[in-house]
Amino acid sequence: MIAVHVTHEAVEKIGGIGAVIAGLMTADAYARKVSRTVLVGPLFNAQGPVDRRLGHSGKVIFSSVDCLRPPEWASKFSHIEQTYDVGIIYGTRMVDDPCSGRVVQAEVLLLDVHHANVQRMNIFKGEMFKKFAIPSDRFENVWDFEQYMRLAEPGLEALKAIGCNGGQEQVVIFSHEYMGMPLALKAVLAGSPNTKTVFYAHEVASVRPIIEDLAGHDTMFYNVLCRASAKGLTLEDVFPQVLGNFKHPLVRAARYCDHVFAVGDYVHSELEFLDPHFKGMTIDLMYNGIPAIQIDLAQKHASRNLMKTYARNLCGFEPTWIFTHVCRPVRSKAAWRDLRVLHEMESLLASRGETAIYFLLGTLGGQRRSQDVRRMEQNYGWPVVHEKGYPDLCGGEESLGDMADYFNKDHKAIRAVLVNQWDWNNNFCGDRMPAQMTFADIRRGTDVEFGMSCYEPFGIAQFEPLSFGAICSPSNICGCMGFARKACGGRRHDNIVESGYLDVPPDVDIPQLLNISIQQRDHVESIEGGRIARIIFDRLPRGDQQMQGLMEDGYALAREMSWEKVVDNYFLPSINKVARS
Repeated sequence: MIAVHVTHEAVEKIGGIGAVIAGLMTADAYARKVSRTVLVGPLFNAQGPVDRRLGHSGKVIFSSVDCLRPPEWASKFSHIEQTYDVGIIYGTRMVDDPCSGRVVQAEVLLLDVHHANVQRMNIFKGEMFKKFAIPSDRFENVWDFEQYMRLAEPGLEALKAIGCNGGQEQVVIFSHEYMGMPLALKAVLAGSPNTKTVFYAHEVASVRPIIEDLAGHDTMFYNVLCRASAKGLTLEDVFPQVLGNFKHPLVRAARYCDHVFAVGDYVHSELEFLDPHFKGMTIDLMYNGIPAIQIDLAQKHASRNLMKTYARNLCGFEPTWIFTHVCRPVRSKAAWRDLRVLHEMESLLASRGETAIYFLLGTLGGQRRSQDVRRMEQNYGWPVVHEKGYPDLCGGEESLGDMADYFNKDHKAIRAVLVNQWDWNNNFCGDRMPAQMTFADIRRGTDVEFGMSCYEPFGIAQFEPLSFGAICSPSNICGCMGFARKACGGRRHDNIVESGYLDVPPDVDIPQLLNISIQQRDHVESIEGGRIARIIFDRLPRGDQQMQGLMEDGYALAREMSWEKVVDNYFLPSINKVARS
């Protein structure tokens, strides 16, 4: 089988989709099934040398953008370039899994779609509207929509040119989210019997902004979904604002694919709420894998001690406990819920003479230069103290800085520190971070990893420290919890503390749910915050024996949720089903 992954992360791993592709590709079972993997995406910019066009490990074979045109490849691509007025880059790059250390090779196909044959493009868009109800005219000024529409036809032709033509060997085109849908739909129209299409739903892009933007967040949405679905209502019926979201018609059109993968149980429900046609499709759960790495107690203590040293350098005391939340700190991550739990835990820790530090690591402003970090560190004490404006708080980080400041004014046993930077080492995080520190230490050294998101289709990061003995606290709407429940066989697992914010009276109707206020949501979150605080406080490992137990149990569970298990138990059975469809 030839696997074609259409994604914005064709060249480098940026976020979750790149991590998923790397996890799949580096699993032994995937390699036994898939003979070739091709990553397809748009060329985002033409700057830089040709030898970096496909990333640091990339090897460019053909690039019309760089006038690298070996005759044997020019004969395959020239007609496509001329017909669609696009540029083509083809080559290979290495895909690695930092946890397993395994490295494999993928083919990469990039298209420069900054120019386009407008006449052909308009014919294609007309077909997309007539066949799949995608109104391109409404979104042509949105480049993130336009570039993937332009990618579709020449992308499919370029795939055929490199031998992915649905001949004797079956081709499966995976549309990772809305980005790959135009190409997948073009393949549907082309009608090759040996080419199959799969919509890989890492989220439901129509749903995310609804949950993020409305005051009730998940408390509102999932209760509305339950009540509205029972009445036969759809997402558009209840939330007509989705019609203005350029991603919505592309995701809705996924019902025309041969198969659908959903990374979590709630994603499955969201798709059925999005369009009733999904109820007639086979939607396979395709959970993400998590790292399963075993360390010993000495390694655990070494990382914890580095984290404690950093805390002392920042705040003047060595904490008893290390709490962390590693994420891209957007609204859906609901970081304020962490602080609610910590507020309730303050008196519990103080009663035992214990202290804690909470690190929120994530950036909305990109990775800062090391010289800027040191200047902020020296001038006003970053990251304990922040200033608004780049290179410090920007892009939405301002509210996070305010939350940490507000929390620290009223709490003594626990300190909150926002590290609005990416990576975790002395070079990028300043001179007060121990020189030996690496990113592995924040995962190995934490006692509790928070992740009580209000929208989280899966949530790999929530469970990344699991095999190192951390207590992980995701919310019940996180897709990873569905996987964990199956892996645990329904039994309680001391490494996992599941929060839930969906508890509203059963007689609350849809209009009331839609108008849940911040105050009403605060009430729900405050009650739950107290419950979670008490559970975490009771499960914190007081002594090496308890810590060893959490490490052993966490590693055992992580192994059951590894990428090898995902590919063996979920991916391969579903792919075999796709092949027979």
